[in-house]
Order: sequence, then structure tokens, then C-alpha cells
Amino acid sequence: MARGGAWAAAAAATAVWWMAAGAGAVWLEIAPSGSKCVSEEIQSNVVVIGDYSVLYEHHQARPTVSVKITSPFGDIVHKREKVSSDQFAFTTAEAGNYLACFWIDGEDRGLVLKLNLDWKIGIAAKDWDSVAKTEKIEVKYMRM
Repeated sequence: MARGGAWAAAAAATAVWWMAAGAGAVWLEIAPSGSKCVSEEIQSNVVVIGDYSVLYEHHQARPTVSVKITSPFGDIVHKREKVSSDQFAFTTAEAGNYLACFWIDGEDRGLVLKLNLDWKIGIAAKDWDSVAKTEKIEVKYMRM
């Protein structure tokens, strides 16, 4: 296997492992002529939230991507075009493999982009500060 292929395989394995943990952020590198997809096996009736953003420090203009997240049966649960950052939230209707794909659109096709994806599933998606406020519980943060 070529050195670049080994790096890509290791990056893909790391992304899958990180997503399997239920929460985490991953950096995806999107080639100019392709797309990058991540998937997660999720049970039904589970809350999924996430946000994504394109790193644009080294570009003159703010590059954009398109994204589509589909359910195991191909239903679109989130779709956006020409965004540099956005969020998504849904509750799974069926158990199975949910797929999120990102690709470069428009005039940014000549660029290699880096995208940060923070995908949270189930208990990791819970906004514990809001729960604490609703339940009138004092939340204390400790420095380690």
C-alpha cells in the first residue's frame, strides 16, 4: 500500500473509532474533486446533534461545502449547500447506518479543505447545562 494510502486508511479508522465513542470531533480533509463521508451505526429513537465548520485561515475567501446526512433507508435528515458552517439535530427514526457526506461546491473546487465535524449521539448530545437550569440544580465546574 502506498504511503498516502496507509495514512488515509489510518485517518479513516481513527474517524470511525472516534465516532463510535458516541461523541467527538474529527477533522476531515476534502479533496477538490471528491467527497468525504463518515457513518455511524445508531439505534432508533436516539438524539443526534452536531456542527461542522470549514477551516478557512489560509484562503482569500471563505470556502463553502455541501452536506447531506441520510438515514439507513436513504431518507435525507439534513441537507445544506454552500455553507462554511452549520448545525444539525435529529432523532433517529430507524436503527442502522447513518451517513454524512461533505463535498466542495462552487468556485472552491480547486481547493483542498479541512472541515471540523463534531457529532454527538445519545447521552453525549444532552445539553446538561439546560437540564440543570430546568431542574434548578447548581452545576459546578472543577479544574483538573
